[in-house]
Amino acid sequence: MSRSIFVLSDGTGETADRVTRAALRQFEGTKVQVHLFPNVMERANLERILKQAALQQAFVVTSLVSAEQRLFANELAKAYRILQVDVLGNVITGLSGWLDTAPTNQPGLMHRADAEYFRRIEAVEFTVKVDDGKEPRMLKQADIILVGVSRTSKTPLSVFLAYKGYKVANVPLVLDREPPKELWEVDQRRVFALMIEPESLEEIRKQRLRTMRVGPATNYGQMEYIFAELEYAQALFRKNRQWPVINVTAKALEETAGTIVNLYVDRGLGDAVGEIGQL
Repeated sequence: MSRSIFVLSDGTGETADRVTRAALRQFEGTKVQVHLFPNVMERANLERILKQAALQQAFVVTSLVSAEQRLFANELAKAYRILQVDVLGNVITGLSGWLDTAPTNQPGLMHRADAEYFRRIEAVEFTVKVDDGKEPRMLKQADIILVGVSRTSKTPLSVFLAYKGYKVANVPLVLDREPPKELWEVDQRRVFALMIEPESLEEIRKQRLRTMRVGPATNYGQMEYIFAELEYAQALFRKNRQWPVINVTAKALEETAGTIVNLYVDRGLGDAVGEIGQL
C-alpha cells in the first residue's frame, strides 16, 4: 500500500518538497505519495491538515517560517502522535543565536521580486535569444559562452545557468565550418569548451534521430562522422588554451554547471549567484 508524506509550508513549500523528494531517492522501491500544502497561514488550516495526517498516519515535513505556526505545529504533532520533521525551524533558531539577531519571520522572502529575481529573468531572456549560435553580435554581452559539437548539452546547460542568473551564449561547432568571428573578440576566459565520449554521443544522436523519425542514412549519427567532428573540436580547443575543456559524458547538468561556475569565480569574472546544485 502507498504511504503518505504531508509537506506543509507558509510559503511555496518548494524547499521542503525538494528536500523530501531528495531524501526519498535513498529509498527506492517504496510506494510513497507526497502531498504538498503551501501557504498554510492560518492556525485552523494547519490544524485541519495535521488532523488529516494523523488519520492517514502520514509522515509530516514542515517548513514554517512563522515562529507561532512552528510552535503550534509542534504542539499538534505531539498531541496527534505524528512523526514530524521541521526543515527550517532549527536552522532559523540557530542562526538567530549565532547572529544575535531576531528573524523577520516573514514567509515568501525567497521568492520575492527583488533585484536577483529580475536578474534571472533578464538572463533567461538573453540566453533564449542567443541560443544555438543565434545573434553572434551579442556574444560580448554574455557572462559565459559554451562551445561544443551538437548534443553536448549546450542548450539545457545554458538555460540551467541562466535560471541562476548568468547570461549564457552557446556556439555550436560544425565540422569544417569556422565559428563566428565574434567568438575571438570576447574575453577568452569566459569561453568553456564541452567534450563528450564518442560512444555516448553516438547513442544520444541516434536517439535524437529516432525521436525526429529521421532515417539512418544521415551521417549525423554515424561514428565515422562523430569522430571527425570531435577531432575538429579538439583541434580547435588545443588552439585556445584559455578554454577549459569539460567532459560532459554521463554528468548531470548540476555537476557540469558547478564546475563552470567554480572556474568562472576562480578566474575573477564574478561571484557565484543562485543555487547551482540541488539536494
